[in-house]
Amino acid sequence: MFIGRYHHTIDPKGRVSIPARYRNALAQYEGHLIVVPDDDCLNVYPFEAWERLVSAINEQSRFDEEVRKLGRLWISLAREAELDGAGRVLLAPDSRQRVGLVKDVTLVGIGREFFEVWDRGRFEEYERMHGDGLRGSYARLSQLGVK
Repeated sequence: MFIGRYHHTIDPKGRVSIPARYRNALAQYEGHLIVVPDDDCLNVYPFEAWERLVSAINEQSRFDEEVRKLGRLWISLAREAELDGAGRVLLAPDSRQRVGLVKDVTLVGIGREFFEVWDRGRFEEYERMHGDGLRGSYARLSQLGVK
């Protein structure tokens, strides 16, 4: 599981350093990663976690139009990546462009088996727009039975 926020920069070659805590978690996966754009950020999955996700999707009917659309519009954007010896990952130019990553980024661990890479300004704006709604999220957790 990945948690916390870390500020980094993308170097001129398109690489971003992965925080030591995330690298330690990734070590068990031998550095094989999948990077896929989401709405406003890139999601970085250990390869095995990505395989589990895709496997769960593939258990659904191949004739389900929503599943097919998900494959065409999201899964097809996924790129394999490697954690290099210096603890960096190369973010493909088209993936960076799709979510507006240029230089300053925030890596965000949301308590799942993947982490997000946001443009720093975009994430700060997201936090400004949604930060006040945290109390509502607590109420939703309570409705779901989380104690």
